Amino acid sequence: MIAFVSGPVAALAPDSAVVEVGGIGMSVQCTPGTLAALRLGEPARLATALVVREDSLTLYGFADDDERQVFQLLQTASGVGPRLAQAMLAVHTPDGLRQAVATGDEKALTAVPGIGKKGAQKLLLELKDRLGAPTGTGRPSTGTAALAPAGWRDQLHTALIGLGYQPREAEEAVEAVAPQAEAAAAEGAAPPVPQLLRSALQTLNRTR
Repeated sequence: MIAFVSGPVAALAPDSAVVEVGGIGMSVQCTPGTLAALRLGEPARLATALVVREDSLTLYGFADDDERQVFQLLQTASGVGPRLAQAMLAVHTPDGLRQAVATGDEKALTAVPGIGKKGAQKLLLELKDRLGAPTGTGRPSTGTAALAPAGWRDQLHTALIGLGYQPREAEEAVEAVAPQAEAAAAEGAAPPVPQLLRSALQTLNRTR
């Protein structure tokens, strides 16, 4: 198992990053929140999980070990593959998912693209005794990502497209969270893309 990769970021895409490790570019699938913390040419360390299929080897990257562990535990539920598990972590932090499962928060799970009401109910039953109780010690809701520089609109729009939303939906969601970003800027802070992403996803879920 490849437990982590560490090295300079060689490339970034809407759903992946390439980290140079010993002269080899390792392509790692990541959530938008994790990608928002990475900068081209700067060093990065990502916890990883290798998913092996008959026709592919896919490396998934995470902000920390807790996120990777939850990613693996989510896949113990029937019908949850690595893509859906990653989508769940794109919308919620590990502790957010623990809280949702512990409290039976069906709405929180249906905020994830690809999970409907029946699917959420099934997941709540299957994951109840697997994720554990919320720890309160995990990364904050804004993620471990560094505050994003100017250009948060482009980052957020690209992240939403990467999650499967249409360009127009992404644009509307970006505009919906603009006041939140502007408030952060007024306080002298750069808009935190992971937090904005979660707010945008909640907006999209309400309009469907």
